Amino acid sequence: MAGSGKRRRVRGSRVVAAVAAVGAVGALTVTFVSGGGRGSASAEANLNDFVPIERVAANVPTPRPGPNASRGVFTVDCGTNRNGKFSPDNPVAQPGIRNGAEHLHDFVGNLAIDANTPDAVLAASGTTCRNGDRSSYFWPVVRIDKSVRADLDPQALGAVQPTVSCPRVADRLPAVPASARDSVRRDLAALDRQLASANGRMAASRGRIDQRLNQSVLGALRAERAETIKRISRTMSGAGSRPRGLVSLVDCEVSYDGLHATHSAAPATASGASPGVRCPSVRDKLPGVPASALDEVNRNLDLLDQQIAEANERLVTTKGQGGPNFALNAIVGPLQSKRVATLDRIAIAIGRTAPRPQGLEALAACTLDERPVGGQPGGNGNGNNGGNNGNGNDDGGDKPLPEPQGPNLELPNNTGRIVQPSKVLIEYRGNPGAKVTPMPRFLRALTGDAKPTSRGPANARATWTCSGFADRLSDRYPICPDGSQVMRVQDFPGCWDGRNTDSENHRAHLAFADPATGACPQGFVAIPQLRISIAYDIPRAVQLRGQYALDSFPEENHNPFSDHNDFVNVNSDKQMRRIAACLNEGRRCS
Repeated sequence: MAGSGKRRRVRGSRVVAAVAAVGAVGALTVTFVSGGGRGSASAEANLNDFVPIERVAANVPTPRPGPNASRGVFTVDCGTNRNGKFSPDNPVAQPGIRNGAEHLHDFVGNLAIDANTPDAVLAASGTTCRNGDRSSYFWPVVRIDKSVRADLDPQALGAVQPTVSCPRVADRLPAVPASARDSVRRDLAALDRQLASANGRMAASRGRIDQRLNQSVLGALRAERAETIKRISRTMSGAGSRPRGLVSLVDCEVSYDGLHATHSAAPATASGASPGVRCPSVRDKLPGVPASALDEVNRNLDLLDQQIAEANERLVTTKGQGGPNFALNAIVGPLQSKRVATLDRIAIAIGRTAPRPQGLEALAACTLDERPVGGQPGGNGNGNNGGNNGNGNDDGGDKPLPEPQGPNLELPNNTGRIVQPSKVLIEYRGNPGAKVTPMPRFLRALTGDAKPTSRGPANARATWTCSGFADRLSDRYPICPDGSQVMRVQDFPGCWDGRNTDSENHRAHLAFADPATGACPQGFVAIPQLRISIAYDIPRAVQLRGQYALDSFPEENHNPFSDHNDFVNVNSDKQMRRIAACLNEGRRCS
């Protein structure tokens, strides 16, 4: 009881401090300089991270359209996530890593997407978008937490050893030809050694956040992985089984997962999120496949991916229907039957000209994942086995990241009620100086940076404002006047290299246009520039008390400058040409 009373007094003093800080704020400079973290992680936002929007200077440029401008706007209505598709996956920045974001995202658009969903499955999925757009748009949730939450000991980071987390490559390969098996295994083992070496270098930053070391370690590892993954791709392509999308697996992250050990979210109960189907991985369990069976085996591996995605989509669209056993009986059971037949076809195809693989039938069983924090993960179809560090031959057996918990889908350090957006406006916009070229299908794009504290602020962007204040964006949480909504305005890059749908760091294939003129950098062409504006009804009292915040990685402490948004373009080529024509002709379309 004494401890509770002490926390109430601490919280009360913070509320007073928040109001006082608001009154004392002068002109805001929207340049963020990272201090390298606060040495701890907290479920509370920093009170200095809030600012009255009236104190933010106008800073949004409005380039004058030139004679060749594409002045149109194409609007897409994909809803506000009323179907409740929440996930701590980030399929763009951390493909193949389940729960890799360590914070929750709102997802609108594509209903099948998770960390592992292949492009072909995305193209066949359902969508929340009214015009049939199957693209995926997702961003961190905003929460309100009025409860008393104590800060951590300021020395909490002192016990944390940062580690490097990379997507597993073995789980994303097509069938490995028998003639290439030994070479591919050697390169997968090389990926494991590269990761181990990187983690050895990270020991130098135990107990602190070192941006320079992080950038050095990740940059060197990225170069090594890129060469090794390219070699795998060349080897397999030469043997008749060409991998696709491996560039997305090059980049790695520095993780401060140890901060979770000193946090708790909700009690360890079943997650209130849409459950997921978890099935053992298959791709990494196959022997070398004879050349005569490659096409048939790959078709069936793709079918396994599709079956899982369809099951997960049904779990979203039928959420709450049919009672507690509906999902098991109507979704998981039929899925397992389909997998039995598909795995049998794989074994038969291989067995025609080589020894038939034994034990594949054991990979058919799937579970409905509603486990509590700390529970052991299952696999995920042909993708991630649940670990977040596996790359080659290992099974990714490190400690699993936490799952969302309870009715508020809480995660360690990310607690409170999720605020559903009152409106989400998705716009494709033209370029003030040039006609736009259609985006390629399956283009991956992101804006902002989820980790400006640990990686540096170079890619972070100010996104916060209030309705009625479109001429200014802040890198702090806004305090809006009465009648005005809290808003996030997130602009994506509007220039493309003309070749690639992704890149080794998920950024280099795209670029931002010159904010003053709209001109793209040399070698880039203008494409429809995506803008996502998200509005929230947040009581002004909550704003004044600093009680709303963005979900974030633990080391970011709900840093408002860590706001970000991700996008996978699954518009058909025909629809994207229609969007580009609308913009180039200066029309407003939907």
